Amino acid sequence: MDIKKLWENCLVEIESGLSKANFSTWFKNTSIVKEDTGIIYVGVPNEFVRDWLQNKYHKLISKTIADAYENMRGVEYIITKIEVNKQENQKSAEVYVNKELPLKDLYVNPDDNLNPRYRFDSFIVGTFNELAYAASQAIIESPGTKYNPFFVYGNTGLGKTHLLQAVGNAIKEKDSNKKVHYITLEKFATDFINSLQGNRANTFKEKYRKYDLLIIDDIQFIGKMEKIQEELFHTFNTFYENNKQIVFSSDKHPNFIPELADRLKSRFAAGMIVDVSEPEYESRLAILKVKLQEQGIELEPEIIEYVASIIRGNIRELEGSLNIIVCQYRLKNKPLSLSEVKNILKNNIKPKKNVAIKDVVKLVSDYYNLEESSIYEKTRRKEIVKARQMVMYILREDFNVSYPLIGQKLGGKDHTTVIHSYLKIKTDLKNDSQLLQELEAIRIMFK
Repeated sequence: MDIKKLWENCLVEIESGLSKANFSTWFKNTSIVKEDTGIIYVGVPNEFVRDWLQNKYHKLISKTIADAYENMRGVEYIITKIEVNKQENQKSAEVYVNKELPLKDLYVNPDDNLNPRYRFDSFIVGTFNELAYAASQAIIESPGTKYNPFFVYGNTGLGKTHLLQAVGNAIKEKDSNKKVHYITLEKFATDFINSLQGNRANTFKEKYRKYDLLIIDDIQFIGKMEKIQEELFHTFNTFYENNKQIVFSSDKHPNFIPELADRLKSRFAAGMIVDVSEPEYESRLAILKVKLQEQGIELEPEIIEYVASIIRGNIRELEGSLNIIVCQYRLKNKPLSLSEVKNILKNNIKPKKNVAIKDVVKLVSDYYNLEESSIYEKTRRKEIVKARQMVMYILREDFNVSYPLIGQKLGGKDHTTVIHSYLKIKTDLKNDSQLLQELEAIRIMFK
């Protein structure tokens, strides 16, 4: 394998998805240093670039290399010292590893694909993910017997992969004899297709059914894969019958995965389906403090509070903004002022819709000529139920409020009631043009 050519091809692909400034800043003076039993070692010029690529671009780099080199099992980053041969004007790389952060701390185990950095001691729990966290702890305590399968869904960048891998690492720590495996649906599908082409279907079945815990990430792409759905259905049945745990993640509820077979929806519903939403202010604040502690950097409390209040997106956006601040902090080698931080972030903050739950209740109740208090009442009056369901739908769809929080604020409803209301409105909107007009009229009132 020509590792130089491989990295050149990968850089062309990576560059196409980044701004010129970002590509130049983070990928200049990088190279593939070596390949060893499927592990690709990417050389970087210093600790800062190494940490940034690991935290910010690891998934992009891994996927790009995997697409170009099918035998890749993992990617590691090692610091290289670039030396120039003045006579030949050529660059050569001398590899050295920083002793403060050994390779094992970044190593993704090729046997189970788990990253040891994803642990619960660095996982922040808040109202946005507390149900998913509680269920995960029950699974760790008794895998295969509670919440099987366990299905976590939510938008990208909300910590689903961290949660799933932390479950795998925790189960391994509790019982080293447990066989755990983490895999994306894309890799699962590729392995299955290759096994069919090579007449190795039985080998595939034996490989995946030997595990005690199987974690499949990004299951939302399974919709149009009929053969993969069939194989997954049989794999799940084998796990379930043998009290083995299976865990899934998706960016959407299984009911909204296009062309997903009813029998798989039924299997998912028989376990535990839970959503992860965007973190609230207190959780964002805690996440920032943990990330700063990991990087050994201190910022003034007012700066941390400002970032937590202004970045209201997902965890990835929050970390991205923090990384920009940390970058400036290190470049200037001095503490930053609040005004400097505001200036740094002004071009990196996307305007977010924000609204109080009571404001949604007021607008919806006004639209339907109802008393605000009726939305919170325990009544089955048709007009009130419809208005309440509309409130729940708007809070979830337009403002991404978590199901548990919606239920809590609307009279202490169970989160399953909120999910049912959301799904009912979403389904009705497809066939009820009048309801769609009502929704659009209410939305206009928010502008």
